Amino acid sequence: MSARLRQCAILVGGLGTRLGALTAATPKPILPVGGRPFLAWLIRELSRYGFEEVVLLTGHLSDTLRQSVTDMAALLPRKLSIVFSEEPVRAGTGGALFHARHLLDERFLLCNGDSLFDANLAPLLAASAKDGPDVIGRFLLRHLPDVSRYGVVTTEGDRVTGFHERPPEGSPPAPGDINAGLYVFRREICDQVQEICSLERDVMPGLATRGMLRAQRGQGYFIDIGVPDDFARAQHELPAHLRRPALFLDRDGVINIDHGYVGSIDRFEFTATARAAAAHATAKGWHVFIVTNQSGIARGFYDEAALHSLQAWLHGEILAAGGTIDDWRYCPDHPDATIERYRRVNDWRKPGPGMLCDLISAWQLDPARCVLIGDQPTDIQAAEACQVRAILFDGGDLLATVQQALT
Repeated sequence: MSARLRQCAILVGGLGTRLGALTAATPKPILPVGGRPFLAWLIRELSRYGFEEVVLLTGHLSDTLRQSVTDMAALLPRKLSIVFSEEPVRAGTGGALFHARHLLDERFLLCNGDSLFDANLAPLLAASAKDGPDVIGRFLLRHLPDVSRYGVVTTEGDRVTGFHERPPEGSPPAPGDINAGLYVFRREICDQVQEICSLERDVMPGLATRGMLRAQRGQGYFIDIGVPDDFARAQHELPAHLRRPALFLDRDGVINIDHGYVGSIDRFEFTATARAAAAHATAKGWHVFIVTNQSGIARGFYDEAALHSLQAWLHGEILAAGGTIDDWRYCPDHPDATIERYRRVNDWRKPGPGMLCDLISAWQLDPARCVLIGDQPTDIQAAEACQVRAILFDGGDLLATVQQALT
């Protein structure tokens, strides 16, 4: 089973009462944070893992949220399909799933729309792909040195054994694991919920008792905008944290052995440490992008649909190894193309900088915090035209090259 999921569902129906007047006319997930709706930051981050569709589980002020999301979607660096499921009454987190059950894939990610945990999701997606049919869900834990304010999750290995209320007031500080609110579920979870219920209180404890849940720790920055102090803190912290450095990788000769016009899975052979190199960059908090000339399309060796299929498979392989390809650009054109519609000079074709410039614009990157690794002088020229630091790869150890580049 592929580690790559197509769909993410986001709970955005809460009242946000702890924020007072801020949420009287504006749903909490679309409150402005650092110049854009909080939900825009969240969906942008999720898109890095290859999701193609977002299902928004709405409730409070759903019409206002719909309009904001429609405007926001046009500005996302990766285009996703966004669909809505509106609960008919205040249904709770489990009820929201119940009312969306007709929209959900066989496997999907579920998260909260008012918090962001900047953990690498690739290990969660990879582990969930290996879970058997007896496991209905797997989720992330956050380990805290003091859990006195939270409910605690207990595990044996990765099997969830219980959910426990927060300790009595006055209890001494103690470390533990708490639910981070990021889940991969099988659609069968919808058979366990009711029209009105809480997923966390009414459903998951019983699933743990029956041995149907797995969990693993994630690490990274966390913010929940549900209280005024944290909402204020998010205004400067979140944008600063999510404006990431970026690693650009050429494909043929860097990620895969260049067998000449590689356009299908059967001809694609990863270089020895390519998967580990992408995983290392992801774990370090860097964007990872592919920029690749693909004149094999212009020459008629394969078509664009085949290239997209190969890229989807490649992304799944990288996810399974613990990394991600946040986005990619390719240029099918060549001035000597045998297929007429691709016979042209295009600034996207390296040494032109078009592919890099487009990604820098779409993801709002600082070129001074970007690195490109390529195996041809044309790669280096394209990077230099964008004022991006460039490294010529000699076909050796890509992981070692990335490790050195990211220091």
